[in-house]
Amino acid sequence: MRDESLEDQFGRRFAYLRLSLTDVCNFRCEYCLPDGYQGTPHGFLSREEIGRLIRHFSRLGIRKLRLTGGEPLIRRDILDIVRDAAGAPGIETLAMTTNAYRLSDMAGPLREAGLNTLNISLDSLDPENFARITGDQRHARVMEGIEAALAAGFERVKINSVLLRGLNDGEVADFVEYVRHRPITVRFIELMQTANNGEYFDKRHVRARDIAQQLEAQGWQRQQRGGTDGPAIEFSHSDYLGRIGFITPYAAGFCDGCNRLRVTARGGLRLCLFGTGTHDLRPLLQNDQQEAAFRESVFAALFHKQAGHRLNEGDYGDTPHLAMTGG
Repeated sequence: MRDESLEDQFGRRFAYLRLSLTDVCNFRCEYCLPDGYQGTPHGFLSREEIGRLIRHFSRLGIRKLRLTGGEPLIRRDILDIVRDAAGAPGIETLAMTTNAYRLSDMAGPLREAGLNTLNISLDSLDPENFARITGDQRHARVMEGIEAALAAGFERVKINSVLLRGLNDGEVADFVEYVRHRPITVRFIELMQTANNGEYFDKRHVRARDIAQQLEAQGWQRQQRGGTDGPAIEFSHSDYLGRIGFITPYAAGFCDGCNRLRVTARGGLRLCLFGTGTHDLRPLLQNDQQEAAFRESVFAALFHKQAGHRLNEGDYGDTPHLAMTGG
């Protein structure tokens, strides 16, 4: 039973938690990990620590939980983690972001374990272009995974596509056509600058708002965001079964409705994807008697959450790449 809720000094309430299960990724997406994973592939939160963290946050008003990576399906205990999360009190939406390399086999078991929403990273519908962007040849497996997710009966299936000038910005019309007869939301994400991609950002950044304006001119209608929805602005059209969305972190007011917190795979609370520093929660996840101290620690950290990021000022915090904190 919840006895408190999470609110910052700007009156924003937080009902959405993004929890990274690992920072390991087996793809080499050129905008994130062009040289492949270079970290230390161990020392991540255990299943028991993850369970306590989720239960503690659920009693602080978290209603939506997203399991992320790196690539979360790399974890051998992923089904157990999903089952534990699905049983946490108050969690209404249990989501996962994945590159879908195992999804053709895992969609059914994940759904049965209690997962109800899937976000799939897919930056191209073309196999050759997909391989160029991701450094991986398993395009067919990813596409099979999307169809398996639809067949498994997930409440929502979404595709995340990072817009990249000269690589996939010419595929927008293909993605729009892809959702004509599929109940899928394709969300175009603006490339974000991090500590190690400045030159790449200058070369590949595309403004998503320009594409959104083109869709509006074609009759697509903007939809209202729900209370636990992420930052995407979604559009629907009567001739299409699916939707198109946009995540535009450089737009004015992007942070005004922030409703999400992040925890890294090693237990660090991140107040903003592009903030600085982490607040270590792991020492307070070793037994159930630490819940009061955990709660006090989270509230103390939340007091320091800033009004917004400073990407437009060239300040991207201490995020070297998006796999570090679950994107």
